[in-house]
Amino acid sequence: MTDVRFGLMTAPMQVGYHDILRVWREADAIEQIEHAWLFDHLMPIGGDPDGPTHEGWTLLSALAAQTERLRLGLLVTSNRFRPPAMLAKIATTVDIVSGGRLDFGIGVGSRPGHPLARREYAAHGLPFHDTAHAVGSLAEACTVIKRLWTEPEPFDFDGTYIRLTGAFGNPKPVQRPHPPILIGGRAAATLRIAAEHADLWNIPGGDIDDVISRSALLDRYCTEIGRDPASIVRSIHLPVSYEQPGATRDAIREAVDGGFRHVVLGLASPYPAGVARWVADEVISKSA
Repeated sequence: MTDVRFGLMTAPMQVGYHDILRVWREADAIEQIEHAWLFDHLMPIGGDPDGPTHEGWTLLSALAAQTERLRLGLLVTSNRFRPPAMLAKIATTVDIVSGGRLDFGIGVGSRPGHPLARREYAAHGLPFHDTAHAVGSLAEACTVIKRLWTEPEPFDFDGTYIRLTGAFGNPKPVQRPHPPILIGGRAAATLRIAAEHADLWNIPGGDIDDVISRSALLDRYCTEIGRDPASIVRSIHLPVSYEQPGATRDAIREAVDGGFRHVVLGLASPYPAGVARWVADEVISKSA
């Protein structure tokens, strides 16, 4: 599995900042772990509904300043939470703070049928638009964000969902032409956007046959627009079982056999002491 890139995901809910920082610093010193991720929710989506949840981009910037090697990002940013021009500025700042280590994860946002996720919107005064609006605005957001990262002059944008006047990004991200874009999701409409904009595509693990069929659908959409499907790295999120690491290793092997070369291993809190080293030794090394 020399061509497979492994990373960790620490969902910033029901856990303290220093616990997450401990895991990221440990992972930063372990060569087998190449990337690390947070999620983007404003309230817990599991456990105590009134428990703590840290805002993803703020926390990511703090972790970027305290690590040196890991690529890092949010799996994935909710496009519903922040105006895209503001998001482009936030992401640029994190790329600069990290010295060019940002992988920019973005998706439609939230889970319409998940009551703990749905409540975030009313609780923070955010509108929750229908699916057509959410998908259409994601496509426009990807276009706008890339333009803000790359265009040397101010521009106007008059889209269906996004309108900007005199938009301009300065400074630009460290990475050229821009940070890699990871689009997360499994719906067909999201896969069409990934075919056009993504450098990486991520899907939660589970039914491996469904995961592989979604990857094949992405291949088809790429072909329809004249893009090489191989130009999009296939990424999968798999939960780590501390009690049954063999099950995690089996899931990794299935995913790799299915063409996934970017594996995000989700850690449940509380995090055991030395958890990053344990993952490297007991999960990653023994999956080969």
